Formats: sequence, structure tokens, C-alpha cells
Amino acid sequence: MESPVSKDSGVYLDYNATTPIDPQVFAVMEPYLKEFYGNPSSAAHHWGWAADNAVQKARAQIASLIGSKPSEITFTAGATEGNNWLIFGLISKIREENPNEPIHMITTSVEHHSIIHAMSAAKAQHVEIDILPVDKFGQVEIETVRKAIKPHTKLISIIWVNNEIGTINPIVEIAKIAKENKIYFHTDATQAAGKIPINVTEMGIDLMSFSAHKLYGPKGIGALYIRSKDPKVQINPLFFGGGQEKGLRAGTLNVPAIVGFGAAAEICEHVMKEEAARLTKLRDLLWKTLQEKIPDVKLNGHPTMRAPNNLNITLPVTTDSILGRIQKLGVSMGSACTSGTMTMSHVLGSIGLTLEEAQGSLRMTLGRWSTEEEVLRAADILQSAIAKQNK
Repeated sequence: MESPVSKDSGVYLDYNATTPIDPQVFAVMEPYLKEFYGNPSSAAHHWGWAADNAVQKARAQIASLIGSKPSEITFTAGATEGNNWLIFGLISKIREENPNEPIHMITTSVEHHSIIHAMSAAKAQHVEIDILPVDKFGQVEIETVRKAIKPHTKLISIIWVNNEIGTINPIVEIAKIAKENKIYFHTDATQAAGKIPINVTEMGIDLMSFSAHKLYGPKGIGALYIRSKDPKVQINPLFFGGGQEKGLRAGTLNVPAIVGFGAAAEICEHVMKEEAARLTKLRDLLWKTLQEKIPDVKLNGHPTMRAPNNLNITLPVTTDSILGRIQKLGVSMGSACTSGTMTMSHVLGSIGLTLEEAQGSLRMTLGRWSTEEEVLRAADILQSAIAKQNK
């Protein structure tokens, strides 16, 4: 398969930040940027019919990837929109039916900022929020969730695969607890969709958000899965307009991006098992090589219950001190300097790392075009940078 990643520019190991568009996906999108330009809401002519047919095909492709009905897929601009929508759409729906009903929501300290910040904003609407701690590996314990439930708990939202450290949460078990207590269960599956098997129907998931650009599709398009039966989930729209997406998400549909999302989902469904095995092997080789070359390196996240492509490590030096020597390495840092003040990742803080340890942390995430040669080169780049720093 042709690689869209330029090998001359360095080693790209930031697939969790974004994935390149698969060339097969781009090829499917291109006609909808040129000759098939109709609006899918235009029901009176063939230009509109062609666009609508393409949207419905993509909806079915995405539904197939996650084990849902096509009608349960609503397109969004991405998981951030989906995460905000489900929280505030649910609050709005509950208050519409009973303005005085108390609302309690449960989440964890290692969620994506779009959940953490949305939950925080929900407090201004007199919503009670519990943010649960996680263990040293970044997993929330099932009993911790169970004990946090109150008579007025309306939503449990738990990230499936952590975007920073790759830890996988016990989603099926938590979904079961939510169902037993008649509570809606949502998971942010941005780093799970297309990487690990998902069947929302069988797994008891009520709401699930994810994005195309994390699974080799285009940026700016995502989906929110909303269960239609057992239970039928009802949330209000986040904004209003022309009534697209059954009145749930107004705005002209981004047909080329939706087509790309569908194609990317179909490819992932076909190659997921093989790809996960290959990436797990590469990730383990990278970790083994780093341990040999950098004896004091430490692993962050669960040693086995983690995404196939994720390796989050703490080096014996700060990443800032070697930044100039690893410019050929595309990775993410565990801390950042904002307005002269050093801040650390809330995820790394939640699993017990100190600020000093976070300053030495790197997230290295592999993907479809990562190779063994690149993995070994990445380890060499880090070893060389640290050796020069220690001179």
C-alpha cells in the first residue's frame, strides 16, 4: 500500500494526534470535491440524490464498524462536538421534561479535555459532577464506579482507550453496571474505533463519540452513536437550523468528509485484526529496544491492557533538554510551558507522576505506515539525544 507519510522528513510517531488520510480514502473522496457537488438535502434532482446516497452508504459503513444500526449514527464535526452535545443535550432534555429534577453525572480524571471541561461547565447549570480517580495504570476500578452511583445519576461517561497512555478501561463491565441502574452510559471511543473490536449493541453502550481523523479519514468529521432501543436514548439538539440529521444536528452535511469517513471505517473493519497484531509487535519491539538503549526508561499506562499502537514513556532527562536533537521524531510531550509556567498532563498527574517525571515523558504512537526500520531509528534518535545531553 502506498504510504502518504514522507520518510525523508523523519519518523512520524504521533498517530494518536492524527492519522494521515489513507490514499484509498482520498481516492473515494475526490469525486465529491469535484463532480458530485450536490447538497444531500436537495431532494428534487439527481445531484442531491447522488450526494444523499453517498451519505447513507457512509453511514452504513460506519455503523458496520461499531455494530450499530445506520440510523443510530449522527454526523458531527468530531468527538469534541459529540462529547459536548451528549452532555448538554441530555441536560436540556431532562430539564425540558422536569425542570426541578436533580442531575448527577459520573466521569473520570483521565478523560479528554472535551469531557472534563464540559462536565465542569455543566456545574454552572446546577448539575452534580463526580470525577473518579484511577489506579496507577490509568484504569477506573469497577467498584469505584458502582459506589459513585446515586439515585439521581443520569450519565456515566468513561473513556475507552486513553489518548495519552493507551490504557483500556473495562467498558463492558461498566456498561453493565449502568444498565442495571437504568443510567445512560457513554464512552469516548476516539482512540478505540478502528483499533479494537467494538459492538455497541452487544456491549450495552448507549452513546459513543469518535472522529474520522484518528482512523485514517479526514479531519473535521465525526459521529455520535445514539442507541435507539433498550433503552431509547433521547437528547436535545445542541444547535438549530435546517433540520438535518433528523433534526438533531443542523447544518449542510460535509459530503466529501462523510464519504471519506465511511471509506476509512470500512478499511479499518477489514484490516483491524491484522493491523493490531502488526502494531503490537512493533510497539513491543520499540519498548524492548528503548529498555536496552536507555536503561532508566519507564513505562506509563497498563503493561498489557493498552492500545496496540501506544507507548508512553518517561525518560531519565527532560524532553525540553533534548527537544532540539529529536526534531526528526514526531512525538507528543507530557508537559508544556504556558505563559512561562510549566504545566503537566492531567492524565500523567492522575496516575501519580510528579511534574519532574511528566517533564521527561513522551507519547509515541504507531500507525498503518510505521515500519520496523522506523521504530529502531526512533530508539537510536532518543538514545543519541540523551547521550549528548549527559556529556
